[in-house]
Amino acid sequence: MTNLCILFGGKSTEHEVSLRSSHSVMTALDRSRYTLTTVGITKEGKWYLYTGDIEKIPDGSWAADEANLTPAFFKPDADDPYLYTANGRAIPVDVVFPVMHGANSEDGTLQGLFEMKGLPFVGPGCASSAVCMDKSYAKLILNNIDIPMAEALTVTDSEIAESMEQIRRTVEENYAYPVFVKPANAGSSVGVKKAKNGEALEEALQTAAKFDRKVLIEEFIEGREIEVAVLGNYAKAKALACGEVVPGAEFYDYDDKYNSDAADLRVPAPISEDEKERVFELAEQIYAALDCRGLSRVDFFLCPDGSFVFNEINTLPGFTSISLYPRLAGAAGIGYAELVDRLVELAMEKE
Repeated sequence: MTNLCILFGGKSTEHEVSLRSSHSVMTALDRSRYTLTTVGITKEGKWYLYTGDIEKIPDGSWAADEANLTPAFFKPDADDPYLYTANGRAIPVDVVFPVMHGANSEDGTLQGLFEMKGLPFVGPGCASSAVCMDKSYAKLILNNIDIPMAEALTVTDSEIAESMEQIRRTVEENYAYPVFVKPANAGSSVGVKKAKNGEALEEALQTAAKFDRKVLIEEFIEGREIEVAVLGNYAKAKALACGEVVPGAEFYDYDDKYNSDAADLRVPAPISEDEKERVFELAEQIYAALDCRGLSRVDFFLCPDGSFVFNEINTLPGFTSISLYPRLAGAAGIGYAELVDRLVELAMEKE
Protein backbone atom coordinates (compact mmCIF):
# COMPACT_ATOMS: atom_id res chain seq x y z
CA MET A 1 0.00 0.00 0.00
CA THR A 2 1.22 3.48 -0.88
CA ASN A 3 0.75 6.19 1.73
CA LEU A 4 -0.78 8.98 -0.35
CA CYS A 5 -1.36 12.45 1.06
CA ILE A 6 -3.77 14.65 -0.89
CA LEU A 7 -3.63 18.39 -0.26
CA PHE A 8 -6.67 20.51 -1.11
CA GLY A 9 -7.94 24.05 -0.73
CA GLY A 10 -5.25 26.67 -0.32
CA LYS A 11 -4.83 30.41 0.06
CA SER A 12 -5.66 31.11 -3.56
CA THR A 13 -8.35 32.62 -5.76
CA GLU A 14 -8.78 29.07 -7.10
CA HIS A 15 -9.57 27.57 -3.68
CA GLU A 16 -13.05 26.40 -4.73
CA VAL A 17 -11.70 24.78 -7.89
CA SER A 18 -9.27 22.79 -5.75
CA LEU A 19 -12.10 21.54 -3.53
CA ARG A 20 -13.93 20.12 -6.54
CA SER A 21 -10.80 18.74 -8.18
CA SER A 22 -9.59 17.00 -5.02
CA HIS A 23 -13.01 15.48 -4.34
CA SER A 24 -13.00 13.98 -7.83
CA VAL A 25 -9.53 12.50 -7.24
CA MET A 26 -10.49 11.07 -3.83
CA THR A 27 -13.69 9.57 -5.22
CA ALA A 28 -11.90 7.86 -8.11
CA LEU A 29 -8.98 6.60 -6.05
CA ASP A 30 -8.43 2.84 -5.88
CA ARG A 31 -8.51 2.40 -2.09
CA SER A 32 -7.01 -1.09 -2.38
CA ARG A 33 -3.75 0.54 -3.52
CA TYR A 34 -3.52 3.54 -1.21
CA THR A 35 -3.71 4.53 2.41
CA LEU A 36 -5.19 7.99 2.05
CA THR A 37 -4.45 11.02 4.22
CA THR A 38 -6.29 14.25 3.41
CA VAL A 39 -4.99 17.68 4.38
CA GLY A 40 -7.15 20.73 3.86
CA ILE A 41 -5.71 24.24 3.71
CA THR A 42 -8.15 27.04 4.49
CA LYS A 43 -8.43 30.32 2.62
CA GLU A 44 -6.52 31.84 5.53
CA GLY A 45 -3.66 29.39 4.98
CA LYS A 46 -4.23 27.13 8.00
CA TRP A 47 -3.40 23.43 7.54
CA TYR A 48 -5.62 20.68 8.95
CA LEU A 49 -5.66 16.91 8.84
CA TYR A 50 -9.23 16.24 7.73
CA THR A 51 -10.77 12.91 8.75
CA GLY A 52 -14.42 13.65 7.99
CA ASP A 53 -16.78 12.85 5.11
CA ILE A 54 -15.18 13.78 1.78
CA GLU A 55 -18.65 14.77 0.53
CA LYS A 56 -18.24 17.91 2.65
CA ILE A 57 -15.22 19.02 0.63
CA PRO A 58 -16.76 20.33 -2.65
CA ASP A 59 -19.04 22.90 -0.99
CA GLY A 60 -16.44 23.96 1.58
CA SER A 61 -18.37 22.72 4.61
CA TRP A 62 -15.38 20.54 5.60
CA ALA A 63 -13.80 23.66 7.12
CA ALA A 64 -16.62 23.88 9.68
CA ASP A 65 -16.42 20.17 10.60
CA GLU A 66 -14.34 20.91 13.70
CA ALA A 67 -14.61 17.39 15.15
CA ASN A 68 -12.64 16.10 12.18
CA LEU A 69 -10.04 18.87 11.93
CA THR A 70 -6.61 18.63 13.56
CA PRO A 71 -3.88 21.19 12.91
CA ALA A 72 -1.15 19.49 10.86
CA PHE A 73 2.20 20.32 9.32
CA PHE A 74 5.23 18.98 7.49
CA LYS A 75 8.61 19.63 9.04
CA PRO A 76 11.13 21.02 6.53
CA ASP A 77 13.71 18.43 7.66
CA ALA A 78 15.26 16.29 4.93
CA ASP A 79 14.37 12.59 4.84
CA ASP A 80 11.47 13.02 7.25
CA PRO A 81 8.51 11.42 5.42
CA TYR A 82 5.80 12.20 7.97
CA LEU A 83 2.86 14.52 8.41
CA TYR A 84 2.70 15.71 12.00
CA THR A 85 -0.42 16.73 13.89
CA ALA A 86 -0.94 18.98 16.90
CA ASN A 87 -2.12 16.02 18.99
CA GLY A 88 1.16 14.18 18.53
CA ARG A 89 0.55 11.86 15.59
CA ALA A 90 3.21 11.18 12.96
CA ILE A 91 1.50 9.90 9.80
CA PRO A 92 3.75 8.24 7.19
CA VAL A 93 3.64 9.75 3.69
CA ASP A 94 5.20 8.15 0.60
CA VAL A 95 3.97 10.67 -1.94
CA VAL A 96 2.03 13.96 -1.93
CA PHE A 97 -0.59 14.91 -4.51
CA PRO A 98 -1.22 18.66 -4.17
CA VAL A 99 -4.57 18.92 -5.95
CA MET A 100 -4.35 22.69 -5.72
CA HIS A 101 -4.38 25.52 -8.20
CA GLY A 102 -3.05 29.05 -8.39
CA ALA A 103 -0.83 31.10 -6.10
CA ASN A 104 0.69 29.40 -3.04
CA SER A 105 -0.23 26.10 -4.65
CA GLU A 106 1.19 25.46 -8.13
CA ASP A 107 3.66 28.34 -8.21
CA GLY A 108 6.65 26.53 -6.70
CA THR A 109 5.99 27.36 -3.05
CA LEU A 110 4.66 23.96 -1.98
CA GLN A 111 6.96 22.22 -4.43
CA GLY A 112 9.99 23.87 -2.82
CA LEU A 113 9.00 22.53 0.59
CA PHE A 114 8.69 18.96 -0.67
CA GLU A 115 11.89 19.15 -2.72
CA MET A 116 13.73 20.35 0.39
CA LYS A 117 12.29 17.41 2.33
CA GLY A 118 13.06 14.91 -0.42
CA LEU A 119 9.39 13.85 -0.41
CA PRO A 120 7.99 12.76 -3.81
CA PHE A 121 5.07 14.82 -5.11
CA VAL A 122 2.87 14.91 -8.19
CA GLY A 123 3.65 17.60 -10.75
CA PRO A 124 6.60 19.72 -11.85
CA GLY A 125 9.38 20.79 -9.50
CA CYS A 126 9.87 24.11 -7.74
CA ALA A 127 11.64 26.05 -10.51
CA SER A 128 9.49 24.66 -13.31
CA SER A 129 6.26 25.36 -11.40
CA ALA A 130 7.32 28.94 -10.66
CA VAL A 131 8.29 29.68 -14.27
CA CYS A 132 5.18 28.08 -15.75
CA MET A 133 2.94 29.95 -13.33
CA ASP A 134 4.45 33.30 -14.29
CA LYS A 135 3.33 33.83 -17.87
CA SER A 136 5.91 36.58 -18.46
CA TYR A 137 8.83 34.32 -17.45
CA ALA A 138 7.48 31.39 -19.47
CA LYS A 139 7.35 33.65 -22.53
CA LEU A 140 10.97 34.74 -22.00
CA ILE A 141 12.18 31.13 -21.99
CA LEU A 142 10.05 29.97 -24.91
CA ASN A 143 11.09 32.99 -26.95
CA ASN A 144 14.61 31.54 -26.97
CA ILE A 145 13.46 28.42 -28.79
CA ASP A 146 11.27 30.32 -31.26
CA ILE A 147 7.90 29.14 -30.02
CA PRO A 148 5.19 31.23 -31.74
CA MET A 149 3.37 33.33 -29.14
CA ALA A 150 1.19 36.40 -28.87
CA GLU A 151 3.11 39.65 -28.51
CA ALA A 152 2.76 40.96 -24.96
CA LEU A 153 3.59 43.88 -22.72
CA THR A 154 4.23 43.29 -19.00
CA VAL A 155 3.39 46.04 -16.52
CA THR A 156 3.36 46.22 -12.72
CA ASP A 157 0.65 47.30 -10.30
CA SER A 158 2.66 50.39 -9.40
CA GLU A 159 2.92 51.35 -13.08
CA ILE A 160 -0.82 50.83 -13.43
CA ALA A 161 -1.43 53.12 -10.45
CA GLU A 162 1.02 55.82 -11.51
CA SER A 163 1.33 55.68 -15.32
CA MET A 164 -1.99 54.54 -16.74
CA GLU A 165 -1.96 57.10 -19.57
CA GLN A 166 1.53 56.02 -20.65
CA ILE A 167 0.53 52.34 -20.62
CA ARG A 168 -2.55 53.08 -22.69
CA ARG A 169 -0.51 55.12 -25.17
CA THR A 170 2.09 52.32 -25.51
CA VAL A 171 -0.61 49.72 -26.10
CA GLU A 172 -2.41 51.83 -28.69
CA GLU A 173 0.85 52.53 -30.53
CA ASN A 174 1.79 48.85 -30.73
CA TYR A 175 -1.43 46.81 -30.75
CA ALA A 176 -4.90 46.96 -32.22
CA TYR A 177 -7.94 46.48 -30.03
CA PRO A 178 -9.14 44.16 -28.71
CA VAL A 179 -6.33 43.07 -26.38
CA PHE A 180 -6.36 40.56 -23.54
CA VAL A 181 -5.36 41.64 -20.05
CA LYS A 182 -4.43 38.96 -17.54
CA PRO A 183 -2.61 38.60 -14.20
CA ALA A 184 0.85 37.10 -14.81
CA ASN A 185 0.39 34.60 -11.97
CA ALA A 186 -3.15 33.26 -12.03
CA GLY A 187 -5.03 30.42 -13.63
CA SER A 188 -8.60 29.39 -14.46
CA SER A 189 -8.96 32.72 -16.31
CA VAL A 190 -9.21 34.53 -12.96
CA GLY A 191 -8.90 38.27 -13.51
CA VAL A 192 -8.73 37.95 -17.32
CA LYS A 193 -10.52 40.58 -19.41
CA LYS A 194 -10.91 41.30 -23.10
CA ALA A 195 -10.51 45.04 -23.68
CA LYS A 196 -12.08 46.49 -26.82
CA ASN A 197 -11.10 50.13 -26.26
CA GLY A 198 -9.00 52.38 -24.07
CA GLU A 199 -11.55 52.76 -21.30
CA ALA A 200 -12.02 48.98 -21.11
CA LEU A 201 -8.24 48.56 -21.06
CA GLU A 202 -7.89 50.79 -18.01
CA GLU A 203 -10.69 48.94 -16.22
CA ALA A 204 -9.17 45.56 -17.11
CA LEU A 205 -5.73 46.61 -15.85
CA GLN A 206 -7.19 47.70 -12.52
CA THR A 207 -9.04 44.38 -12.22
CA ALA A 208 -5.98 42.27 -13.05
CA ALA A 209 -3.81 44.22 -10.61
CA LYS A 210 -6.08 43.04 -7.78
CA PHE A 211 -4.89 39.49 -8.41
CA ASP A 212 -1.17 39.95 -9.07
CA ARG A 213 1.65 42.48 -8.95
CA LYS A 214 2.44 41.81 -12.62
CA VAL A 215 -0.05 42.08 -15.46
CA LEU A 216 0.23 41.02 -19.11
CA ILE A 217 -1.36 42.88 -22.00
CA GLU A 218 -1.47 40.52 -25.00
CA GLU A 219 -2.37 41.07 -28.61
CA PHE A 220 -5.57 39.38 -29.68
CA ILE A 221 -5.02 36.13 -31.57
CA GLU A 222 -7.83 34.99 -33.82
CA GLY A 223 -8.06 31.22 -33.70
CA ARG A 224 -9.63 28.08 -32.34
CA GLU A 225 -8.65 27.10 -28.79
CA ILE A 226 -6.80 23.77 -28.83
CA GLU A 227 -5.58 22.25 -25.56
CA VAL A 228 -3.13 19.36 -25.28
CA ALA A 229 -2.71 16.98 -22.35
CA VAL A 230 0.90 15.93 -21.74
CA LEU A 231 1.88 13.12 -19.37
CA GLY A 232 5.34 11.98 -18.30
CA ASN A 233 8.62 13.20 -16.93
CA TYR A 234 10.76 15.78 -18.73
CA ALA A 235 11.81 14.98 -22.32
CA LYS A 236 10.27 11.48 -22.08
CA ALA A 237 6.77 12.90 -21.73
CA LYS A 238 4.22 12.36 -24.48
CA ALA A 239 1.16 14.27 -25.62
CA LEU A 240 -1.92 12.15 -24.98
CA ALA A 241 -4.71 13.89 -26.83
CA CYS A 242 -5.98 17.32 -27.75
CA GLY A 243 -9.36 18.92 -27.34
CA GLU A 244 -11.06 22.03 -28.66
CA VAL A 245 -12.78 24.56 -26.45
CA VAL A 246 -15.64 26.47 -28.06
CA PRO A 247 -16.36 29.14 -25.44
CA GLY A 248 -19.88 30.00 -24.39
CA ALA A 249 -18.74 33.57 -23.78
CA GLU A 250 -16.25 35.71 -25.74
CA PHE A 251 -13.47 33.56 -24.34
CA TYR A 252 -13.13 30.48 -22.11
CA ASP A 253 -13.61 32.22 -18.77
CA TYR A 254 -13.87 30.99 -15.17
CA ASP A 255 -17.64 30.51 -15.40
CA ASP A 256 -17.34 28.42 -18.55
CA LYS A 257 -14.68 26.25 -16.93
CA TYR A 258 -16.42 25.45 -13.66
CA ASN A 259 -19.97 26.78 -13.38
CA SER A 260 -21.55 26.51 -16.80
CA ASP A 261 -22.44 24.09 -19.54
CA ALA A 262 -22.20 26.88 -22.12
CA ALA A 263 -18.71 25.98 -23.37
CA ASP A 264 -18.53 23.16 -25.89
CA LEU A 265 -15.57 20.87 -25.15
CA ARG A 266 -14.77 18.71 -28.14
CA VAL A 267 -12.69 15.65 -27.32
CA PRO A 268 -10.80 14.77 -29.40
CA ALA A 269 -10.40 18.06 -31.25
CA PRO A 270 -11.77 17.94 -34.81
CA ILE A 271 -8.46 18.75 -36.50
CA SER A 272 -6.50 17.02 -39.25
CA GLU A 273 -3.86 14.38 -38.57
CA ASP A 274 -1.16 16.80 -39.76
CA GLU A 275 -2.41 19.50 -37.36
CA LYS A 276 -2.52 16.97 -34.54
CA GLU A 277 1.07 15.87 -35.17
CA ARG A 278 2.29 19.47 -35.27
CA VAL A 279 0.53 20.55 -32.08
CA PHE A 280 1.70 17.40 -30.25
CA GLU A 281 5.28 18.14 -31.25
CA LEU A 282 4.99 21.76 -30.09
CA ALA A 283 3.40 20.74 -26.77
CA GLU A 284 6.15 18.20 -26.05
CA GLN A 285 8.83 20.73 -27.00
CA ILE A 286 7.37 23.35 -24.65
CA TYR A 287 6.94 20.80 -21.84
CA ALA A 288 10.60 19.75 -22.10
CA ALA A 289 11.90 23.32 -22.41
CA LEU A 290 10.09 24.32 -19.21
CA ASP A 291 11.44 21.21 -17.43
CA CYS A 292 8.00 19.84 -16.60
CA ARG A 293 7.29 16.46 -15.09
CA GLY A 294 4.17 14.52 -14.21
CA LEU A 295 1.52 16.40 -16.14
CA SER A 296 0.60 19.67 -17.78
CA ARG A 297 -2.01 21.00 -20.14
CA VAL A 298 -0.54 23.12 -22.95
CA ASP A 299 -2.94 25.55 -24.61
CA PHE A 300 -2.75 26.90 -28.15
CA PHE A 301 -4.64 28.88 -30.75
CA LEU A 302 -5.09 27.29 -34.17
CA CYS A 303 -5.04 30.28 -36.52
CA PRO A 304 -6.92 30.56 -39.84
CA ASP A 305 -3.64 30.08 -41.75
CA GLY A 306 -3.14 26.68 -40.07
CA SER A 307 -0.36 27.79 -37.70
CA PHE A 308 -0.38 27.19 -33.95
CA VAL A 309 0.30 29.95 -31.41
CA PHE A 310 1.16 29.06 -27.81
CA ASN A 311 -1.21 30.54 -25.23
CA GLU A 312 -0.18 29.17 -21.83
CA ILE A 313 0.75 26.09 -19.83
CA ASN A 314 -1.05 24.81 -16.76
CA THR A 315 1.04 22.50 -14.57
CA LEU A 316 -1.79 21.34 -12.29
CA PRO A 317 -4.87 21.59 -14.50
CA GLY A 318 -8.36 21.19 -13.15
CA PHE A 319 -9.44 17.69 -12.17
CA THR A 320 -13.16 18.34 -11.72
CA SER A 321 -15.82 16.18 -13.31
CA ILE A 322 -15.98 18.52 -16.32
CA SER A 323 -12.29 19.39 -16.53
CA LEU A 324 -10.55 18.90 -19.83
CA TYR A 325 -7.34 17.15 -18.75
CA PRO A 326 -9.00 13.97 -17.38
CA ARG A 327 -11.28 13.89 -20.42
CA LEU A 328 -8.28 14.09 -22.74
CA ALA A 329 -6.57 11.28 -20.82
CA GLY A 330 -9.77 9.27 -21.20
CA ALA A 331 -9.70 9.86 -24.95
CA ALA A 332 -6.21 8.35 -24.94
CA GLY A 333 -7.52 5.26 -23.14
CA ILE A 334 -6.45 6.24 -19.62
CA GLY A 335 -9.35 6.19 -17.16
CA TYR A 336 -9.51 8.55 -14.19
CA ALA A 337 -8.30 6.04 -11.57
CA GLU A 338 -5.51 4.83 -13.85
CA LEU A 339 -4.48 8.44 -14.48
CA VAL A 340 -4.06 9.02 -10.74
CA ASP A 341 -2.02 5.80 -10.51
CA ARG A 342 0.23 6.95 -13.37
CA LEU A 343 0.79 10.35 -11.76
CA VAL A 344 1.77 8.76 -8.45
CA GLU A 345 4.16 6.39 -10.25
CA LEU A 346 5.74 9.31 -12.14
CA ALA A 347 6.16 11.22 -8.88
CA MET A 348 7.98 8.30 -7.32
CA GLU A 349 10.30 7.66 -10.27
CA LYS A 350 13.95 8.06 -9.35
CA GLU A 351 15.50 11.04 -11.11
